[in-house]
Amino acid sequence: MEIGSIVEYIDRKMVVCAVVLGKKNQKLRMLTEHNREVSHSEKRVAHAGTEPLDLGIGRDTLVNRLKTAVARRKQLQKHIDIEALWGVLNTEATWIDLPTMAEFSFDGEISSDHTSAVMRVLFEDRLYFKFDGNRFFPNSPERVAHIAAQAALEARKARTIDDASKWINEVLKAQHPVVPPENKEIIEILKSFFLFGKVSPHYDIGNKIISQSGLDPKDGPFHILVKLGIWNHDENLNLHRFGISDTFPPEAMETIKQLESQETKARPDGSRRDLTYLSTITIDGHGTLDFDDAISIEPEGDRFRLWIHITDVAHLLERGTPVDQEALLRGSSVYMPDKRIPMLPKFLTEDLCSLKEGEDRNAITIMASLDHSARVLDFEIFPSIISVNRQMTYYDANLVVDQDPELGAIYKLAQKFREFRLNADAIQLMIPEINVCINNNREISITQINRESPSRFMVSECMILANWLAARFFRDHGQSTIYRSQLEPRAHIIDEDGGNLFQNWMQRKLLSRVIIGLEPEPHAGLGLDVYVTVTSPLRKYFDLVSQRQIRGLLGLEAPYSDEDLGFIIQAAEQPLRYITLLQRERIRYWILKHIASHVGQKEEALVLEKRRHGYLILLTKYLIEYSLPLNCGADLRPEDTILVKLDRASARSDTIGLSLA
Repeated sequence: MEIGSIVEYIDRKMVVCAVVLGKKNQKLRMLTEHNREVSHSEKRVAHAGTEPLDLGIGRDTLVNRLKTAVARRKQLQKHIDIEALWGVLNTEATWIDLPTMAEFSFDGEISSDHTSAVMRVLFEDRLYFKFDGNRFFPNSPERVAHIAAQAALEARKARTIDDASKWINEVLKAQHPVVPPENKEIIEILKSFFLFGKVSPHYDIGNKIISQSGLDPKDGPFHILVKLGIWNHDENLNLHRFGISDTFPPEAMETIKQLESQETKARPDGSRRDLTYLSTITIDGHGTLDFDDAISIEPEGDRFRLWIHITDVAHLLERGTPVDQEALLRGSSVYMPDKRIPMLPKFLTEDLCSLKEGEDRNAITIMASLDHSARVLDFEIFPSIISVNRQMTYYDANLVVDQDPELGAIYKLAQKFREFRLNADAIQLMIPEINVCINNNREISITQINRESPSRFMVSECMILANWLAARFFRDHGQSTIYRSQLEPRAHIIDEDGGNLFQNWMQRKLLSRVIIGLEPEPHAGLGLDVYVTVTSPLRKYFDLVSQRQIRGLLGLEAPYSDEDLGFIIQAAEQPLRYITLLQRERIRYWILKHIASHVGQKEEALVLEKRRHGYLILLTKYLIEYSLPLNCGADLRPEDTILVKLDRASARSDTIGLSLA
């Protein structure tokens, strides 16, 4: 390449024109059209002219000559019809050199300006030809269509980014902004970007919108969505992340409409025992509407006959219907302080299948004969019709348990059954339940519920008994179902007297995980040789499945196969994991929200363990763990009770600041 040659190279996606001032070791020293001296490898040259300039004319004149050459070449570009050129050459499945491309593009003698114009236009427009310096390959029609579609998509994306960033700035300034219909796509992009970050399919465009609009990428999208009224300040983000909806799909609701139009009242027939004569009680929390279990008891000489009735959901809800399929996808009802999301539509859970007082209902009844030590003498499971005549809350039952013969008898049997389980090395954790309530004014109240109150105690033990007997029923008949088992804990640390809060809390950390499977295995935590859950078919899909397996053994329907059960376990695994996380984190959110309004207060805490960077402590009022810095000013040991000051809290960022009081 000669000194004085006019050359062109690519820099930052632009064609730059320059004149060669010198050459050494394959490096060119050049003066560009922008009056800058640069040094580049000779390999970077994309085009070299054949008419050199006289370097003696001076730097300013050289720059002007370069600018004039660029202007000529850009003017020539306008006369090149790339699409027509491709139409002539697209059948040539070979690389075509630059001079040949220029000859196809222009008539007459071809100069360096002509070849440069061709190179420039094909560099700028890659739709029809592959670009490789000074040679070109015609794209196939399919490739051209694909590139055109991609280009249109990129252009649309660029417009969206520009429009979105301008609109966001308008929203930030507006008092009461609204969302125009054409901006709904922007809303979805912002949601996805905020919820899923780098794994969002809209991360790239979302990131550019956030950057161009000047929003804080951490919290900016959230505040915009709140200002627009799309979300509220306490938006449950995990509902969006996990895809959990409180509405049912149209096809499921169509199934419900069909049930509403049918005659579904429970009527005695030859397949069901009429137990409507029994005194039957439900005991549930205040505000419960989905009653799925009830209890009856009668003395029988030196023994008791105990009936545990479970609403027969499967009698009305057939396998494989849209409602059933949706229930499988949900896995369970979701209970949170500020929202309840049912597994089944309300018409089933709160009306048709709910064991409401004074209404005849189909049920699956587990009847057991027990002696005064709660030893099971015999039991039977059968379909029935029942009618609840007492609908009690836990509070109501606690008030009268000492005077009510039926409740008193159930409570004593429950105590004996608990003794039976403890003698079999059951692990009974004495940890209160945290109850978070949000009233209509969004005020938060937090209380601890004693799980060992008489009413909760008797219901819990009766349901454990029913589940155990159902599991024995399956095992004795060789019927597969969804069993729950648990290995021994890694260690036993609770005293014989039940232990203190520290021991119970740390014991829970040592429990083995519950195993879901098709084989009957012992449940060490409950102290039982086999276990299944059947008592909540309105709220838990596994319980509904087990109810259908009972009905299969009773000849009421075909049971699930092992293959069916395996599929159900696998399908429900992720939804159930999501629900556990969702419920736990939502309770924690509202607790932190409550703490944020009580900053400065002092609270009791229990030291759990010393870690590398701090003490792990338990706030005993709220039963949440957090870290206290090692430099808190005291040498603490596990099981120490301390007083801490609530310095700060943020529910949205899940942080608490604590110091030793």
